[in-house]
Amino acid sequence: MLYLSRKLSFSAMHSYRIEHWTEEQNEATFGPCANKNGHGHDYTLEVMVKGKLDSESGIVVNITDIDKVAKSFVEEKLNGKFLNKENDFFKENIPTTENLVSYIWDALGGKLENCQLHKIRLRESDFLYSEKENAPMVRLTRKYHFSTAHRLHSNQLSDEENLDIFGKCNNPYGHGHNYYLEVTVRGEQDPVTGMIADLAKMDQIVDREILQKFDHKHLNLDTEEFKEINPTSENVAVVIWQLLAPKLGKLFKIGLYETEKNYFEYYGPGVEENGE
Repeated sequence: MLYLSRKLSFSAMHSYRIEHWTEEQNEATFGPCANKNGHGHDYTLEVMVKGKLDSESGIVVNITDIDKVAKSFVEEKLNGKFLNKENDFFKENIPTTENLVSYIWDALGGKLENCQLHKIRLRESDFLYSEKENAPMVRLTRKYHFSTAHRLHSNQLSDEENLDIFGKCNNPYGHGHNYYLEVTVRGEQDPVTGMIADLAKMDQIVDREILQKFDHKHLNLDTEEFKEINPTSENVAVVIWQLLAPKLGKLFKIGLYETEKNYFEYYGPGVEENGE
């Protein structure tokens, strides 16, 4: 089985509101997104399909065939729209990123020929995206940033072994990185709010449990978590999971960018094996 994806873009505006709620209730739940006049985004949509390789053409499906289905749908239903007012589905359902990705999945599923829809990823901004596959649950990813220093040195190894394994990263004074952290939660959308997680609460938890502890710190010297643990990015990802999992019940995955070239993922005990 081969997988291929096509990236599209569109602009739309929306508002997160429940009309029979008070203004205070809407603002408490949706924050600035509750503005009745709406706000907008430049969305990036990634459509991934899967299929078998055609031995004659050497392709799974013609990309232009994906475009015909996906682009025409996006142009007709989403691009340049005030979704709450101009899309029939979102006149009744709040156009959260989670609801949007499910709506697009349902609209495209079964309409692509010679391939199967595998995954939809909708990126609202550089710091928020949602994904949907062939399962009832939707994934929502929030991205954060922190700067920190560390020295890669294991107390279980000799100085010579540490230097041999970690090289210049074993510098006694340490070195630094601009880390980008992706926190992914998974669940079914709330039928009223259209969300799988309260982003404001999620931001508060990540800020308290991760950013305040690690940002502008020397992990080996300034944190309790890494006094005895070698702060490799692998260990950092695991520790972040351990700190967040008790607070974020729908936690699915930790993604950690150490640099643009080095990326690490951790799913936690049993999550990856159980899949969706």
